[in-house]
Amino acid sequence: MNQTELLEEILILARQAGSAIMGIYEKDFNVEYKADESPVTDADLAAHKVIANGLAHLTPEIPVLSEESADISWDIRQTWTRYWLVDPIDGTKEFIKKNGEFTVNIALIENGKPILAVVDAPALGVSYLAAEAIGAFKDRGDERIELKVTTKANKGLIRVVGSRSHPSPDLAEFVKRFDEVEMVSKGSSLKLCLVAEGSADIYPRLGPTCEWDTGAGHAIAEIAGAKVTKLDGSPLVYNTKDEYLNPYFMVSVIEEETKL
Repeated sequence: MNQTELLEEILILARQAGSAIMGIYEKDFNVEYKADESPVTDADLAAHKVIANGLAHLTPEIPVLSEESADISWDIRQTWTRYWLVDPIDGTKEFIKKNGEFTVNIALIENGKPILAVVDAPALGVSYLAAEAIGAFKDRGDERIELKVTTKANKGLIRVVGSRSHPSPDLAEFVKRFDEVEMVSKGSSLKLCLVAEGSADIYPRLGPTCEWDTGAGHAIAEIAGAKVTKLDGSPLVYNTKDEYLNPYFMVSVIEEETKL
């Protein structure tokens, strides 16, 4: 299966997971809490099941790492050169608040780099999809547009994306470096997609995230032409260590790389 065919199949799968989520979203649902106090709902588990079954059928030879099945030892994972990285619902807090800003994230990681991905926002009726060989796109079902960002100088008004549910004092300090700032609040991996579609200029993530939170959005943003780097300017990479936590990172279209 080539990248074009695979991307379309993953889009269908992400939307099927989104349909399962919406069936629960529109009713009362159960919320439980993991050991780290992060919430998990019936919808996370339903979406995980749809995606895991779908990927097992589509690409049985490629292993899957999902937030809801993350207990895979480093001894096993360090042998992977290619795997699916999945977050069945990114933005569970947004899901619980019913503000619509949650996503289904599916990314194909190859040698530590996301090369193909779908981010579906089922409550908003929009999907983002990208593959290195094809490009990045925003799809509303009846319309698909290609995403290509243009870099901009580090002057004038800078649109900065921040988290809706995880405000950071470090972010407040960070934006002081810009002459004029417009803050854009958004939940989930939609923050990376805002940079990919040109609705924001920079997303500095100065708080904790896990690899499944960022893999798909990372692919969308980078393939659209944005830079996704650690704060020192080096690439953000995946599956290089035992734990799943990301370092702080930045998604930017600003010409001169802004560093802390």
